[in-house]
Amino acid sequence: MTSSDRSQAVDVQRSYEIRTYGCQMNVHDSERLSGLLEDAGYVRAPEGADGDADVVVFNTCAVRENADNKLYGNLGRLAPMKTRRPGMQIAVGGCLAQKDRDTIVTRAPWVDVVFGTHNIGKLPVLLERARVQEEAQVEIAESLEAFPSTLPTRRESAYAAWVSISVGCNNTCTFCIVPALRGKEKDRRPGDILAEIETLVAEGVSEITLLGQNVNAYGSDIGDREAFSKLLRACGKIEGLERVRFTSPHPRDFTDDVIAAMAETPNVMPQLHMPLQSGSDTVLKAMRRSYRQERFLGIIDKVRAAIPHAAISTDIIVGFPGETEEDFEQTMHTVREARFANAFTFQYSKRPGTPAATMDGQIPKQVVQARYERLVALQEEISWDENKKQVGRTLEVMVAEGEGRKDGATHRLSGRAPDNRLVHFSKPDEEVRPGDVVTVEITYAAPHHLLAEGPVASVRRTRAGDAWQKRQEARTGRPAGVMLGLPKIGVPEPLPAAAAPACGLG
Repeated sequence: MTSSDRSQAVDVQRSYEIRTYGCQMNVHDSERLSGLLEDAGYVRAPEGADGDADVVVFNTCAVRENADNKLYGNLGRLAPMKTRRPGMQIAVGGCLAQKDRDTIVTRAPWVDVVFGTHNIGKLPVLLERARVQEEAQVEIAESLEAFPSTLPTRRESAYAAWVSISVGCNNTCTFCIVPALRGKEKDRRPGDILAEIETLVAEGVSEITLLGQNVNAYGSDIGDREAFSKLLRACGKIEGLERVRFTSPHPRDFTDDVIAAMAETPNVMPQLHMPLQSGSDTVLKAMRRSYRQERFLGIIDKVRAAIPHAAISTDIIVGFPGETEEDFEQTMHTVREARFANAFTFQYSKRPGTPAATMDGQIPKQVVQARYERLVALQEEISWDENKKQVGRTLEVMVAEGEGRKDGATHRLSGRAPDNRLVHFSKPDEEVRPGDVVTVEITYAAPHHLLAEGPVASVRRTRAGDAWQKRQEARTGRPAGVMLGLPKIGVPEPLPAAAAPACGLG
């Protein structure tokens, strides 16, 4: 923010709330929005504010089914609250704002600010301008004004962080509107990325997730086809960086040098999220996915040969227009062959503005539902079988917060294994903090988590745990107790009952 921009910052402390929808990119953008607002003098509203804040920001997604109806429903619920609270402001940003720039203020005239995916850095200035001029401000940039990672940030975790390496996407998948909203791929300079990671590690972060719409296409904008593998290897040289993940890659760009870099770089975790979308070559062609079943399974085989304990997850769309029963069986076959640790399985739904929305051969809802249930049942069985293979293994688990809903009742703690599997373990006698690492032996496997019911073999206190404790003490003004905290880094929860894939990543 420039000095002139700062002069327009709020003159009294006002509270803000951000509601985030969509993919990891939106989550990361919301961290930037929080940083911008706090840099401008706003304070975060308490958890559960539910609109009881001076500024409410919607960071939207355009690829979910009925995304616009959900937004306008939420805006409608805030309208009477805004009437009762003079000075309250509402802002709408993100992909839906980029897409529906001309209609948001028309349908919801009580909205004060509309901003797009390319100019999130303008939010504080736009809010102030709307307040002074007493009229809505709509500003949608057509191209990126500043790379998001150059903006202030309020990270949700003291010890795990997103690091954006690129924005935009050069693919033209027929089910995805993201390239139209976030633009062509634009890569950051490798030195800028590594400098950010080194700064984060110096602050106590021990796990980073490299983030991009098509993360392993990194380098296409700077003219280096091996830039992504070089970046992974460079991460391996950063002292204090214990875990490196990335999301989401595309099979087209998943080259042998990337597999080698994963296998040969110790802090790159044995985890891969590789979107399949369909196992049918016919459907993949209709989706404009540039690989076929044989190519996809070949990548999986190579990864497993190089990294035997890798946990591989995926995205699958069921019921894409024109999908026949034979096409669906090809997807089932691919799932059986690939043996994914978990999967995001989605029922296809039309997304306005995408070529697939107007294709012939739209599949009846009941057919899509029946196929979806068959696929979920198959993947559930495979996930459980793959997790059972973990029983008896000794794993290093990074302690997390909020991952185990029953931890209090069961006297357990939770965390993530190197391959990102969720592990619940017996609470040790000594203090354990988020970011610390425990060594445990797996004694039981369920489809979506592992249990370590015996005593913890060891506890390693880390700089990441120190960073978490320091943050808690700064917030409360007293020594931190044992709370646990990690946002959903890496691959999210498997098999959600969602209707659409997350933001077209991959």
